[in-house]
Amino acid sequence: MQVRYAIGPNETSSFKTNDLRANFLIETLFLPDTVHLCYSHFDRVIVGGVKPVDSLVELTTYDELKSDYFLERRELGVINVGGTGTIQVDGQSYELAKLDCLYIGRGSRQVTFGSQSADEPALFYVLSAPAHTTYPTQKAAQNDVFSAPMGSKEGANERVIYRYIHRDGLPSCQLVMGLTILKSGSVWNTMPAHVHDRRMEAYFYFDLDPAHRIVHLMGQPAETRHLLVANHQAVVSPPWSIHSGCGTTNYSFIWGMAGENMDYADMDMTAIADLR
Repeated sequence: MQVRYAIGPNETSSFKTNDLRANFLIETLFLPDTVHLCYSHFDRVIVGGVKPVDSLVELTTYDELKSDYFLERRELGVINVGGTGTIQVDGQSYELAKLDCLYIGRGSRQVTFGSQSADEPALFYVLSAPAHTTYPTQKAAQNDVFSAPMGSKEGANERVIYRYIHRDGLPSCQLVMGLTILKSGSVWNTMPAHVHDRRMEAYFYFDLDPAHRIVHLMGQPAETRHLLVANHQAVVSPPWSIHSGCGTTNYSFIWGMAGENMDYADMDMTAIADLR
């Protein structure tokens, strides 16, 4: 598990491209039969991926957590972006098709990940945050969750937003999690941009052709920076930073947050004309 410390806007203003990528971009999430994680000191969120191919993969604890098992004091959100897979939580089995979600509550001791087919393995994107009470482990299929169309073809941002873990969906201590699918011909996400200084956010991009890229905008509204992001890569967005992007083609992304406020609409908007 890689550990990354919190970086402020003053430090970031002097970063070159390699510095930005080293601190905010997670380039590798999926390795065969491996749990691959990144621990961020922004709200102590853990971002990662699990790709079971030939065997079951168990989520074990890490020295950095100082816990007897991974979810002793944490909760976990999982969304599958690959082939059909199975997650076992303390002996209970949950089958996840592509874009299904599983919330796993604090205190769950044994968590293992498997794929239905090695030729089309599951790709489990995971997001974990500290938890101070226990909510039940529950599955949410994509077709069963709240969804809403947004944007327009004229604005090149026609998209559908799905909310999985949130105040009116799967309950959690502080995790908020969902995904956005852009329609063909649309490339912009989260514009006009916003910040929410009460919670960090992580973006994970998927269903992007390997030849294409997303220009992910970050930084303070009056001093923006950018990252070129490929398929199956993630960005850790600090609470002080905007998080928006434009792709060279359409794509999908998972958004996840943790912090002080679980209200999905908690956003401090920035007018497009005020961006610099």
